[in-house]
Amino acid sequence: MDFNVAAGLTFLGNGFLGYIIPFLFVLTIVVFFHELGHFLVARWCGVRVLVFSIGFGPEIVGFNDRLGTRWKIAAIPLGGYVKFFGDENAASVPDAEQLASMTDAQRKGSFFHKSVAARSAIVAAGPIANFILAVVIFAGIFMFYGKQSTLARVDSVQPESAAATAGFQPGDVVLSINGRKIDSFSDMQRIVSTSAGETLAVEVDRGGQVLTLKAAPALKEIKDSFGNTHRVGVLGISRSMAPDDMKLQPVPPLDAIILGIGETWFVVERTLSYIGGVVVGREAADQLGGPIRIAQVSGQVATAGVVALIHLAAVLSVSIGLLNLFPIPLLDGGHLLFYAIEAVRRRPLSERAQEVGFRIGLALVLMLMLFATFNDIKHLWTS
Repeated sequence: MDFNVAAGLTFLGNGFLGYIIPFLFVLTIVVFFHELGHFLVARWCGVRVLVFSIGFGPEIVGFNDRLGTRWKIAAIPLGGYVKFFGDENAASVPDAEQLASMTDAQRKGSFFHKSVAARSAIVAAGPIANFILAVVIFAGIFMFYGKQSTLARVDSVQPESAAATAGFQPGDVVLSINGRKIDSFSDMQRIVSTSAGETLAVEVDRGGQVLTLKAAPALKEIKDSFGNTHRVGVLGISRSMAPDDMKLQPVPPLDAIILGIGETWFVVERTLSYIGGVVVGREAADQLGGPIRIAQVSGQVATAGVVALIHLAAVLSVSIGLLNLFPIPLLDGGHLLFYAIEAVRRRPLSERAQEVGFRIGLALVLMLMLFATFNDIKHLWTS
């Protein structure tokens, strides 16, 4: 629901296929596993699944499985849905007329006649599948590619920077930040980038002597390797590029899974931190990207290789799973909110209340899409 058909139009003059193919590859993987989560738990709960669709609009190709589910690929491959028996549409709005006329036998396969617990499990299964997919991808990268890390050794300190004010010196090795162990320069960057304006207790090893420095990262706009601008916290230090400080280590399966969970949680934490920053005015809302930005980033990342593109799929999977848990009617989180209210009241909300909720949810989602698309166009115009 958070993507739109305008996604590829900007790139017609700049290698259209080079952007749109990686974009659709990444998006299709993420959407498929999200909908597969809904599908599998629905089948397990005895719900009839009428349609499993990748994309919206007219069907391009499809088939019926032995239980009557129509599996299809639709013309607008910018999302997907699973339609249950009793749904009026792809957003799982109940079909009141159909529900009222169901026989006892039909009710057994109806989504809306299942218990609150069963419906909640089915709805939550989509975002959970996204998180599981992300953990599996991250863990797979660690197992088969390895974990690349650079020792958190300071190579240089920028004059008048936060690091210079705190007393950092070249050769310092960062051991911990606020009590959290630092194993690599990337570990340090992750904490610093989300801690602009906060005073951090940084423990360093300086020639065998352990010191604690107080540093407050400054909020600055930086450009990544693809030219995209981000507002992050920075200390003003550069990493060591000495060969002895850089290594690529293979990771055993169990450790890889643990690291995969950690990576997934980092994306969740970073996303929530950004949203919180927008609310309090610490972060700029213009960093919010939509379909065009995702397509652009997908094309750029694809030039770095398959591993980088798959890594992007994992990041997007976490983001989409988290977004769908927001308590906005029309999203999975909105349905879960309705079911929570139903569990407390011991009866569902009225049809009128649910209809109003879905309309509000649709308006919010459309406004978010329009705002994100506006940001995308502005970003492309200014860059």
